[in-house]
Amino acid sequence: MITTAAPTEDPGKSHVHNVALTRRRTLLAGSVLGGTALLLTGCSDGSGPGGGRQDADAAADERLRAQAARDSSALLARYDATLAAHPGLGERLRPLRAEVARHAAAFGVSPAPGAPSARPGTGASPAASSPGPSAPAVPPDEKQARTDLAAAERRTADARATALVSAAPELARLLASVAAAGAAHAYLLTLAEDGA
Repeated sequence: MITTAAPTEDPGKSHVHNVALTRRRTLLAGSVLGGTALLLTGCSDGSGPGGGRQDADAAADERLRAQAARDSSALLARYDATLAAHPGLGERLRPLRAEVARHAAAFGVSPAPGAPSARPGTGASPAASSPGPSAPAVPPDEKQARTDLAAAERRTADARATALVSAAPELARLLASVAAAGAAHAYLLTLAEDGA
């Protein structure tokens, strides 16, 4: 008794199917590898079509950082003027002023020589130093001076919160952190007003 395998409908059909699958897999693998190579090439240097965009983003971030540095300098000047006009507020204001000085250093502002919280080794470059803003007027009333300082902290925090939307991730995180600290300072200054 001779047994034979059941005949297939079309013996060449399975071969055509395998060849088609192989071609599809080859094309798919080639597309994936080619796309990956293209992405890696595009990310490797800024001279490609996206290079101008990266330069523009870097310039925009530099402008945001410079504005944040100016805002920090202005806030430091307000703290210094308030401390000079109302030495009795020193215990309440010095810790907040020290925080503002650290924020300024994070944005590249070097502390002025002889500043109350000048610390060596902040990492800020001397080129980032700019002449400080002129001393703001401080109200003669201590409570009003704290109110004005709280308002300045709030305005600065709001400006930073607005700016972080268009900043690169690293700068946005810094702006968000400093904005949150500024909002907390404003709140603490308001508590000090209520307690006085």
